[in-house]
Amino acid sequence: MIQRNHKLPPQTIYDWRHYLAVIQRKPGALRNGAPFLELPHAFRQLQGHMLRKPGGDREMVDILALVLHHDERAVLTAVEMAFAAGVPTKTHVLNLLHRLVDGKVVGGPPLDTPQALMLRREPKANVERYDGLRAQIAGGRHAS
Repeated sequence: MIQRNHKLPPQTIYDWRHYLAVIQRKPGALRNGAPFLELPHAFRQLQGHMLRKPGGDREMVDILALVLHHDERAVLTAVEMAFAAGVPTKTHVLNLLHRLVDGKVVGGPPLDTPQALMLRREPKANVERYDGLRAQIAGGRHAS
């Protein structure tokens, strides 16, 4: 969009969301594209981290494209949480986003799983079944 004012020179204003289809086909445009200089801070921070590694531009495009299907604020929150956890990766951002969207607890209290998963009735070993299968195989019949 070009903003015109009779008192000031024309100024070009980009909305990076309008260029998501382009960068999905050409992720390299993310590096120097003028529309992507105006990204929110969390996205710019993630972009700086992602573009340092091989394939990072493609992962960054995939994260930006999440705003096509999810609320932008939720995606930004997931990116911020990934940085706070020290794991700014596409996989972690997706995991956090889906937890936020699904309403699951993120950063809840730790579970003490050994007690939480105790069996009420311990299974009994049934070696007779195993011996029966071994006898069938040894007799030339396969258990198939």
